[in-house]
Amino acid sequence: MGEVHRLVTTEASFGLHAAGRLMTKIFAPWVQDLALLVESVEAVRPPGALPDWQPGAVVRLPFSKKICADGDSVCSQALMALADTAMVIACSAAWNGYRPMSTIDQTTHFLRPVNFDIIADARVVRIGRNTSFGRVMLLGAADKRPVGMVASAYSMA
Repeated sequence: MGEVHRLVTTEASFGLHAAGRLMTKIFAPWVQDLALLVESVEAVRPPGALPDWQPGAVVRLPFSKKICADGDSVCSQALMALADTAMVIACSAAWNGYRPMSTIDQTTHFLRPVNFDIIADARVVRIGRNTSFGRVMLLGAADKRPVGMVASAYSMA
């Protein structure tokens, strides 16, 4: 019984509080300047989850004129930083804690311009000892329609 209790306690330890610490301690100051908001972290399979459930995180990029390329639409660099940051948090949820990691591949498909908040729903597809793979759906917060799709790979130290 003690073994099960320890496992449950360990599994549930990476959540919003830990993700918030990552935002202020791990990411570069210019990423922090994006004012990203971690809305949810799923480190443990929730009750009733579908069989294809994957650990992940949902992160919001608040709209501001300073992240716009032409004054109207959010620039691609801000969208890629949002996706990458969300995946670092998703991987940390899957590992139940942060591990140093480097992006080794990020393929982004931009689907449409937006001029409002963007939500990144990041999910870990496969997590290994040295390499992890993930996907991120970028959605307009106002209409929930896709803004972009991102596939990424990470190497862990």
